[in-house]
Amino acid sequence: MSISNSTTYAEAELRADFKEAMAHMCAPVTVVTTMDDDRPHGTTVSAVMSLSVEPLLIAVAMATTSDSLSAITRAGMFGVNVLAAQQHSVAAGFSTKGGDKFAGVLWHQHDSLPRLDGSAIWLSCRVDQILPGGDHAILVGAVTGVDIEPTAAPLTYHGRRFGTHTPH
Repeated sequence: MSISNSTTYAEAELRADFKEAMAHMCAPVTVVTTMDDDRPHGTTVSAVMSLSVEPLLIAVAMATTSDSLSAITRAGMFGVNVLAAQQHSVAAGFSTKGGDKFAGVLWHQHDSLPRLDGSAIWLSCRVDQILPGGDHAILVGAVTGVDIEPTAAPLTYHGRRFGTHTPH
């Protein structure tokens, strides 16, 4: 085995191990939405985090190939729907490419953005920055609105499966 083959193998093994490790991190399941040309756009995203309280900022990582990312870039604003435990079929539907992801999903406009009915948390955001992040872009959103359903259990993703949080 040559050194270059060994390096390639080591990189491939590291990549596989990294992907497996990330699959074992519990993450909230969200659908990030926007309106563009009077049409709703959305995609399932699990890489969402609080970034700052002063000013109010969140970070969302989206694939650079995402149609929704392109729509958000044009619109300059987006919504984050943190899904409730029973919304796993909504998450699955928004994780696909193409088609009308909003067909059969109850939603309404809130702050000029598509808000999915039944979500545990809603955040409306203005795009503050878009930063490069490898094969993803990191949206930094200035939070302009928040709504919480305090009794809703969140939908989570862990071990490549949907679930929810159980308090101890």
